[in-house]
Amino acid sequence: MLIRFFLLSCLLVNANFLLADTYQDIDATTSKGDKVILHPNGGWEYVDTKKAVEANAIASQHPENQICPKGAQRANFGYGRCILPGDKDYNRGSLGGKGKF
Repeated sequence: MLIRFFLLSCLLVNANFLLADTYQDIDATTSKGDKVILHPNGGWEYVDTKKAVEANAIASQHPENQICPKGAQRANFGYGRCILPGDKDYNRGSLGGKGKF
């Protein structure tokens, strides 16, 4: 059993080193010919600063890109909508039943 654990841990460590190169920014070109940078977190940005400023101006108009006000929570590990105090989902905790009386 100990040998299996050791072999499995070695395999996982080696897999982590192999995948480490995949977590870097990627230079890409869109179908329209615009140069962009793809980030490992799924985000992207224009290389051309003028287009980047225009894109940020458009993105800032959408509520999902707004910063939550102080005291609000984000759904789903910091992503998603802002949950304000008074909302039924604010501080709801786990729905699994553990710790509830």
